[in-house]
This record gives sequence, C-alpha cells and structure tokens, in this order.
Amino acid sequence: MQEVNLGKSVKNDLWVTDPEETPDPEVLPELPGYHVLVRPVSVKSITKGGIYIPDSTKDDMSYLTTVGKVVALGDLAYLDKEKFPTGAWCKVGDHVSYGKHMGTKLFYKGVRLILLFDDQIIMRLQDPKDLDPTFNLSRGSA
Repeated sequence: MQEVNLGKSVKNDLWVTDPEETPDPEVLPELPGYHVLVRPVSVKSITKGGIYIPDSTKDDMSYLTTVGKVVALGDLAYLDKEKFPTGAWCKVGDHVSYGKHMGTKLFYKGVRLILLFDDQIIMRLQDPKDLDPTFNLSRGSA
C-alpha cells in the first residue's frame, strides 16, 4: 500500500506519550464548540501469547485504526440533535477510535493530545484491548 507523503508531519499513531511516565494533566484547556480532546494509546508490542510483534507489523496495525482516551469534551460536543439523535457517542474517560490522519496534534503540559471534532469519532470501546489488531496475525489467509 502506498502512503501519502505528509512532509515532516507526525502520524497520529506515533503521537503518543506513555501514561505511566506522564499522567494526564490535572488542568486541561477549555474546549470550544464541538471538540473532543483525546490522549492517544499506543499499539501493543507483544501478542496475548507473548510473541513480540515486529515494527513493520506494528506499522501496518497502527495504520488501520488509532485509539485514544477522551480527556475532555467541548461545551457543544454531541448537542447537535440532527447529527446525534440518540445523544453523545462518548464521554470523558471512554476509549474511542478515530481516523488515521484526523485532528490537530497538541503538546500540552508534557502530554501529546489530539483535538478532534465530535463527528470524527468512529466508535467507542469498552477497553482499548478489545480492538485487537493482532487477532488475524495468527490466522492463515482465507
């Protein structure tokens, strides 16, 4: 697969800070409008069975989806009844998936964050481990 050259820009899946090394900031910026502030979660390096995943495979997996934890919502996020007739898709603390090249990258108080619009969230996950891109690695091609 040919990837578009984005110059010196950093892909979303590489825009990650380890939450164990740098916890979420206690004070977050106030978000205007329809924004969702997400802290990206990294792609794991080892399968459930303990097999180390090569960097080339991690790159392929991270290209498919990007996952993060919602750390803040704008004051108008999910209030548009035409777009979201059943209400909000996510809340602070939820893990969500979003597009590979979506959003604006921010470096705030030592933490890498991505600012998205509410309609750029693809899905909500109960646990980021539920979206296991290594699932098909052990299966032969159909």
